[in-house]
Amino acid sequence: MCSQAMIQTPPNSSGRPRRIVVIGTSGSGKTTTARQLAQRLGCPHVELDALHWEPNWTEAPLDVFRTRVAEALAGDAWVTDGNYSQVRDIAWGRADTVVWLDYSLPVVLWRVVWRTLRRSLTREELWSGNRESLRKALFSRDSIVLWSLQTYHRRRREYPALFARPEYAHLAVVRLPSPRATREWLTRLPAQSLKRPDASPDTKIPPGAGLQPAPGAAGNIPASDSEVIGPISSVTTSTMLD
Repeated sequence: MCSQAMIQTPPNSSGRPRRIVVIGTSGSGKTTTARQLAQRLGCPHVELDALHWEPNWTEAPLDVFRTRVAEALAGDAWVTDGNYSQVRDIAWGRADTVVWLDYSLPVVLWRVVWRTLRRSLTREELWSGNRESLRKALFSRDSIVLWSLQTYHRRRREYPALFARPEYAHLAVVRLPSPRATREWLTRLPAQSLKRPDASPDTKIPPGAGLQPAPGAAGNIPASDSEVIGPISSVTTSTMLD
């Protein structure tokens, strides 16, 4: 698989990533990757979907959603996942690292179809007691498969433009072009480098008194087949094979 890479010198800080946002097209595996990353780093995992959805697939009011996210991400170390533009300023503003699952369209579609079938057939309970149904997930205007297909190319155009914005210049970006690259990158991260006696992946992050500017971007993130992108000031094209 060929991929265009934006190559930039990583941020100067030598610190490890502490606040990480995992992004990517719906169905690419953001939550699974974020959970594995949180377990490896020994910090809490915050799933934005769980803060957004209320019973009967009702969306939380915007002010409520933003308050929940601000409180959940007030800690010093966490991993979160989601593409919600309504809270991007909060999540990305607090983060020091963004991990982008930039998989091929066939991989994403296979994953989202398989996930939908599994969730529907097993009646897996999701957030606030909600469950997916085959009819809604595959054969309606709200189909998650259709949504993934419709947003795939838009997100691939949108993310590099967002990384270039001044308000996100502090972020280190790890672009992972395949599941294999993701697995290799995860295995190269130092296990539980953020572990504290009072924190674990299952620990709930207490509400904070407000958001503080990120103290610095993460550096020295092992890359493997991944790409480490610092504050965007130039773009170079390279080729990577999956």
